[in-house]
Amino acid sequence: MTIDRAAADKLLTTTRSVRKRLDLTRPVPRELIEECIEIALQAPTGTNAQNWAFVVVTDPEKKKFIADCYRKGGEQMAAMGYPPPLPEDDPRAAVMPKVMESAMYLTERLEQVPAMVIPCVKGRVEQVPMVLAQASTYGSILPAAWSFMLAARARGLGSVWTTIHLFFESDVSQLLGIPADWTQAAMLPVAYYTGDDFKPGARLPADEMTHWNTWSAS
Repeated sequence: MTIDRAAADKLLTTTRSVRKRLDLTRPVPRELIEECIEIALQAPTGTNAQNWAFVVVTDPEKKKFIADCYRKGGEQMAAMGYPPPLPEDDPRAAVMPKVMESAMYLTERLEQVPAMVIPCVKGRVEQVPMVLAQASTYGSILPAAWSFMLAARARGLGSVWTTIHLFFESDVSQLLGIPADWTQAAMLPVAYYTGDDFKPGARLPADEMTHWNTWSAS
Protein backbone atom coordinates (compact mmCIF):
# COMPACT_ATOMS: atom_id res chain seq x y z
CA MET A 1 0.00 0.00 0.00
CA THR A 2 1.26 3.46 -0.90
CA ILE A 3 0.92 6.02 1.89
CA ASP A 4 -0.65 9.31 0.88
CA ARG A 5 2.27 11.44 2.02
CA ALA A 6 0.40 14.73 1.75
CA ALA A 7 -2.43 13.44 3.93
CA ALA A 8 -0.01 11.96 6.43
CA ASP A 9 2.02 15.18 6.59
CA LYS A 10 -1.14 17.22 7.10
CA LEU A 11 -2.27 14.97 9.98
CA LEU A 12 1.15 15.15 11.63
CA THR A 13 1.66 18.90 11.22
CA THR A 14 -1.86 20.09 12.07
CA THR A 15 -2.73 17.93 15.07
CA ARG A 16 -2.74 20.75 17.57
CA SER A 17 -3.26 21.10 21.31
CA VAL A 18 -7.00 21.81 21.35
CA ARG A 19 -8.53 23.64 24.29
CA LYS A 20 -10.87 26.50 23.34
CA ARG A 21 -12.16 24.62 20.31
CA LEU A 22 -13.25 21.51 22.19
CA ASP A 23 -17.01 21.07 21.83
CA LEU A 24 -18.13 20.60 25.43
CA THR A 25 -21.77 19.97 24.48
CA ARG A 26 -21.48 17.14 21.95
CA PRO A 27 -21.15 13.57 23.27
CA VAL A 28 -18.32 11.42 21.93
CA PRO A 29 -19.45 7.90 21.02
CA ARG A 30 -17.75 5.18 23.02
CA GLU A 31 -16.94 3.26 19.85
CA LEU A 32 -14.84 6.14 18.49
CA ILE A 33 -12.65 6.15 21.58
CA GLU A 34 -12.36 2.37 21.38
CA GLU A 35 -11.26 2.67 17.74
CA CYS A 36 -8.57 5.18 18.71
CA ILE A 37 -7.30 2.89 21.46
CA GLU A 38 -7.17 -0.07 19.06
CA ILE A 39 -4.97 2.02 16.76
CA ALA A 40 -2.87 3.28 19.67
CA LEU A 41 -2.10 -0.30 20.69
CA GLN A 42 -0.26 -0.80 17.40
CA ALA A 43 2.51 1.50 18.67
CA PRO A 44 5.83 -0.05 19.71
CA THR A 45 6.76 -0.86 23.29
CA GLY A 46 10.12 -1.75 24.81
CA THR A 47 10.86 -5.49 24.34
CA ASN A 48 7.29 -5.77 23.01
CA ALA A 49 6.07 -5.77 26.62
CA GLN A 50 2.73 -4.16 25.73
CA ASN A 51 2.64 -3.01 29.35
CA TRP A 52 0.12 -0.27 28.78
CA ALA A 53 -3.46 0.63 29.63
CA PHE A 54 -5.91 3.41 28.87
CA VAL A 55 -8.39 4.57 31.50
CA VAL A 56 -11.37 6.38 29.98
CA VAL A 57 -13.29 8.59 32.39
CA THR A 58 -16.81 9.74 31.50
CA ASP A 59 -18.44 9.69 34.94
CA PRO A 60 -19.31 13.31 35.85
CA GLU A 61 -18.28 13.05 39.50
CA LYS A 62 -14.95 11.45 38.66
CA LYS A 63 -14.28 14.04 35.96
CA LYS A 64 -15.00 16.77 38.51
CA PHE A 65 -12.55 15.23 40.99
CA ILE A 66 -9.80 15.05 38.35
CA ALA A 67 -10.54 18.60 37.18
CA ASP A 68 -10.25 19.85 40.76
CA CYS A 69 -6.89 18.07 41.10
CA TYR A 70 -5.82 19.71 37.86
CA ARG A 71 -6.78 23.15 39.10
CA LYS A 72 -4.99 22.65 42.42
CA GLY A 73 -1.93 21.44 40.54
CA GLY A 74 -2.07 24.54 38.36
CA GLU A 75 -2.07 26.73 41.45
CA GLN A 76 1.01 24.93 42.73
CA MET A 77 2.78 25.40 39.39
CA ALA A 78 1.97 29.10 39.36
CA ALA A 79 3.35 29.45 42.90
CA MET A 80 6.57 27.83 41.66
CA GLY A 81 6.90 30.47 38.93
CA TYR A 82 5.91 28.26 36.04
CA PRO A 83 6.06 28.86 33.17
CA PRO A 84 9.21 30.96 33.35
CA PRO A 85 9.16 34.16 31.27
CA LEU A 86 10.82 34.04 27.88
CA PRO A 87 13.20 36.72 26.58
CA GLU A 88 11.41 39.33 24.48
CA ASP A 89 13.43 38.39 21.39
CA ASP A 90 12.40 34.73 21.67
CA PRO A 91 9.87 34.05 18.87
CA ARG A 92 7.75 32.01 21.28
CA ALA A 93 7.25 34.95 23.63
CA ALA A 94 4.65 36.59 21.38
CA VAL A 95 2.32 33.59 21.47
CA MET A 96 2.64 32.72 25.17
CA PRO A 97 -0.19 35.04 26.33
CA LYS A 98 -2.52 33.29 23.90
CA VAL A 99 -1.33 29.87 25.05
CA MET A 100 -1.88 30.75 28.71
CA GLU A 101 -5.33 32.19 27.97
CA SER A 102 -6.25 28.97 26.19
CA ALA A 103 -4.91 26.86 29.05
CA MET A 104 -6.90 28.83 31.60
CA TYR A 105 -10.05 28.52 29.50
CA LEU A 106 -9.85 24.74 29.58
CA THR A 107 -8.80 24.63 33.23
CA GLU A 108 -11.98 26.43 34.23
CA ARG A 109 -14.18 24.02 32.23
CA LEU A 110 -12.21 20.78 32.36
CA GLU A 111 -14.92 18.61 33.93
CA GLN A 112 -17.21 19.50 31.01
CA VAL A 113 -15.19 17.56 28.42
CA PRO A 114 -17.05 14.44 27.27
CA ALA A 115 -14.16 12.12 28.12
CA MET A 116 -10.79 12.11 29.84
CA VAL A 117 -8.36 9.47 28.61
CA ILE A 118 -5.44 8.56 30.88
CA PRO A 119 -2.65 6.49 29.28
CA CYS A 120 -0.82 4.37 31.84
CA VAL A 121 2.27 2.17 31.81
CA LYS A 122 3.20 -0.59 34.22
CA GLY A 123 6.15 0.31 36.45
CA ARG A 124 7.36 3.24 38.51
CA VAL A 125 10.42 5.34 37.71
CA GLU A 126 10.75 7.58 40.78
CA GLN A 127 13.29 5.29 42.47
CA VAL A 128 14.97 3.98 39.30
CA PRO A 129 18.58 5.20 39.03
CA MET A 130 19.07 4.17 35.40
CA VAL A 131 18.20 6.67 32.67
CA LEU A 132 17.78 3.67 30.37
CA ALA A 133 15.01 2.20 32.51
CA GLN A 134 13.24 5.54 32.82
CA ALA A 135 13.42 6.21 29.08
CA SER A 136 12.25 2.70 28.25
CA THR A 137 9.27 2.96 30.59
CA TYR A 138 7.98 6.22 29.20
CA GLY A 139 9.01 5.17 25.70
CA SER A 140 6.57 2.29 26.01
CA ILE A 141 3.51 4.51 26.50
CA LEU A 142 4.17 7.90 24.89
CA PRO A 143 4.11 6.61 21.27
CA ALA A 144 0.78 4.89 21.95
CA ALA A 145 -0.67 8.03 23.54
CA TRP A 146 0.38 10.16 20.57
CA SER A 147 -1.06 7.57 18.19
CA PHE A 148 -4.32 7.87 20.10
CA MET A 149 -4.31 11.64 19.58
CA LEU A 150 -3.60 11.26 15.86
CA ALA A 151 -6.36 8.67 15.46
CA ALA A 152 -8.71 10.99 17.32
CA ARG A 153 -7.84 13.89 15.02
CA ALA A 154 -8.59 11.73 11.98
CA ARG A 155 -12.07 11.20 13.42
CA GLY A 156 -12.82 14.86 14.08
CA LEU A 157 -11.84 14.70 17.74
CA GLY A 158 -9.52 17.15 19.45
CA SER A 159 -7.37 16.75 22.53
CA VAL A 160 -4.45 18.24 24.39
CA TRP A 161 -1.60 16.59 26.28
CA THR A 162 -1.92 17.52 29.96
CA THR A 163 -0.05 16.35 33.05
CA ILE A 164 -0.90 18.85 35.80
CA HIS A 165 -3.29 16.44 37.55
CA LEU A 166 -0.20 14.33 38.32
CA PHE A 167 0.51 16.60 41.28
CA PHE A 168 -2.19 14.40 42.79
CA GLU A 169 -1.52 11.17 40.90
CA SER A 170 -2.02 8.93 43.92
CA ASP A 171 -5.42 10.51 44.64
CA VAL A 172 -6.54 10.00 41.05
CA SER A 173 -5.20 6.44 41.03
CA GLN A 174 -7.21 5.69 44.17
CA LEU A 175 -10.31 7.25 42.61
CA LEU A 176 -10.00 5.14 39.46
CA GLY A 177 -8.61 1.97 41.01
CA ILE A 178 -5.30 2.20 39.15
CA PRO A 179 -2.82 -0.21 40.81
CA ALA A 180 0.09 1.34 42.71
CA ASP A 181 2.68 -0.20 40.37
CA TRP A 182 1.23 1.59 37.32
CA THR A 183 2.21 5.11 36.22
CA GLN A 184 -0.16 7.66 34.73
CA ALA A 185 1.68 9.31 31.84
CA ALA A 186 -0.81 12.05 30.93
CA MET A 187 -4.47 13.00 30.80
CA LEU A 188 -6.06 13.68 27.42
CA PRO A 189 -9.34 15.64 27.40
CA VAL A 190 -11.26 14.39 24.36
CA ALA A 191 -14.10 16.09 22.49
CA TYR A 192 -15.18 16.89 18.98
CA TYR A 193 -13.47 20.06 17.83
CA THR A 194 -15.27 23.05 16.37
CA GLY A 195 -14.35 24.73 13.10
CA ASP A 196 -13.12 23.23 9.87
CA ASP A 197 -9.41 22.60 10.28
CA PHE A 198 -6.13 23.45 11.93
CA LYS A 199 -2.91 24.95 10.62
CA PRO A 200 0.70 24.08 11.41
CA GLY A 201 1.94 25.78 14.57
CA ALA A 202 4.74 28.31 14.83
CA ARG A 203 7.94 26.42 15.56
CA LEU A 204 11.63 27.21 15.92
CA PRO A 205 13.64 26.46 12.76
CA ALA A 206 14.57 22.81 12.35
CA ASP A 207 18.16 23.65 11.47
CA GLU A 208 18.58 25.26 14.90
CA MET A 209 17.29 22.10 16.59
CA THR A 210 19.30 19.62 14.51
CA HIS A 211 22.88 18.49 15.19
CA TRP A 212 24.81 16.30 12.73
CA ASN A 213 27.52 14.04 14.16
CA THR A 214 28.30 16.45 17.02
CA TRP A 215 26.43 18.98 19.15
CA SER A 216 26.98 22.27 17.39
CA ALA A 217 27.26 25.62 19.14
CA SER A 218 24.23 27.89 18.85
